[in-house]
Amino acid sequence: FLYFIGSSAQESIQTVNSAGFFQISHITDTMTVENCIPSDANEVSDTLHGRDATKEHKRQDQRQEKLPSAAPTPLIFFLTTWSYFIAASWGYLRDLFRHFVWADPDLHPKPGYGKLATGATDFFSRRIYRRIRDCWNRPVNTRAGRVIGVMERTSDPGNRNFEFTGNTIPCVNLASYNYLGFSEDIPSVTEDNLTALEQYGTGACASSQEGGQSQVLKELEVETAQFVGKEAAVVYAMGFVTNFSGLAPLFCKDTLVISDSLNHASLVAGVRVSDGRVKVFKHNDLGSLERTVRRSIIDGQPRTHRKWKRIVILVEGIYSMEGEILDLPRVVEIKKKYRCLLYVDEAHSIGALGATGRGVCEHCGVDPADVDLLMGTYTKSFGSIGGYIAGPAKLIADLKRYSGASLVGDTLHSAAAQQALSSLKVMQGKDGTTIGRDKIARLKDNASFIREELRKRDMLVLGESESPVVPVMVYEYHKLAMFSRECLKRNVAVVVVGYPATDPFEMRARLCISAAHTRADMQRAIDAIDAVADVVGVRYALPWPFRK
Repeated sequence: FLYFIGSSAQESIQTVNSAGFFQISHITDTMTVENCIPSDANEVSDTLHGRDATKEHKRQDQRQEKLPSAAPTPLIFFLTTWSYFIAASWGYLRDLFRHFVWADPDLHPKPGYGKLATGATDFFSRRIYRRIRDCWNRPVNTRAGRVIGVMERTSDPGNRNFEFTGNTIPCVNLASYNYLGFSEDIPSVTEDNLTALEQYGTGACASSQEGGQSQVLKELEVETAQFVGKEAAVVYAMGFVTNFSGLAPLFCKDTLVISDSLNHASLVAGVRVSDGRVKVFKHNDLGSLERTVRRSIIDGQPRTHRKWKRIVILVEGIYSMEGEILDLPRVVEIKKKYRCLLYVDEAHSIGALGATGRGVCEHCGVDPADVDLLMGTYTKSFGSIGGYIAGPAKLIADLKRYSGASLVGDTLHSAAAQQALSSLKVMQGKDGTTIGRDKIARLKDNASFIREELRKRDMLVLGESESPVVPVMVYEYHKLAMFSRECLKRNVAVVVVGYPATDPFEMRARLCISAAHTRADMQRAIDAIDAVADVVGVRYALPWPFRK
């Protein structure tokens, strides 16, 4: 039976010239490439018979198993369900009262106006989210440095309206993506930014194809490509748009995209607006990835069972809600074994991983040439905005021609481009200092320190020690709000994340660590979170009878 499958699969697939890469195939038929599946019968047969992987693969998979899991225990699942039940029941009672006794403008809009949402979405927004929405969209009046100024505000009992008190709450900033601390005032970077602002003004007022391509933007593309080890790069004005607009023209209808189940929304949206088909594998489970690739080769396209022209693996360097680092060597091994193509989103890993900040490739010891496309943003480690896609020069040239954001979207503002460019040069020591190298080392030290200290205090902390994203599991709906409010009382700014950004039963607080934080900042934040853990009850690393 296995021999029959192997023979059938071998007959239905052809080889690929991997140098052809993605090439934007839905624009012209002449820009397609051959199938990216191995054609050697022995290679396919070995793949089919090796049901799980080699012992080495199993050892690599065990690395992921050792990391704490966000999955709730049965008790936590029950308590979380119970908290939702109470909130929903109280909400329905209030709706009945408002409907029959006291008119509610949310239930009865003004004549001539329609409701913005209906059904479950409307109920969730009014009775679940609104009760705790003071935990989000908090205005600040300082730069996103190691300490941030949160503008104090009060609200009515229903959290409908907010009013500012005029006070500012200074907080240790664990809420910003300021990984390397470049949002702080670094004299050489600030001077370059002011020069660029004076020379180029406040905006390009045009796309890069229509007069918006400044010299500093061109230099940023060249410098970025050299930094990540690629031939060329294209820069976009927004990180989300980089994936959303950059992925859309890459995939034709005969392309299969195999995506991690917890990939960022920008990746999901980018694939959806393309012509490609998508399959999802279990998060960070490379056994699941290999099985999905193998099954896709055997089955071919839906209904017709024709071969896929290409199969593309879509993953992230650091997963932004889990703090987990991609096992890139194993992904590259699978990619080469089945001759797939690989797209890695390095939004959170570029600048934060590797001895010189070159991201997950450097961290894992992988040649950047083994990754077909590298995407990253300037929002996190560089203290700016925008993003880039780096890869083969011909493909990048095609992206500049066919990507919507390059054609009609305003280009990255020159001062923001200069901020990214100057920060990149500091990271490489081209300013003649060791500031960049010291920042990278300090970030790793801070991330490892706070993760270890919180785990010592019996909190369930996800991710790996080198990751600057430190998720602390909270789980229950009411505890999410309590955690955020209690941290603010103790002058610590954190981000709490709930549904729909995460699974409704896996709510968490996400701490973002910066090289700008001093050890005193870290200790103060740890002490505050430790006190909050007692108040809220989030020491989930301990069995239930032993929790405080």
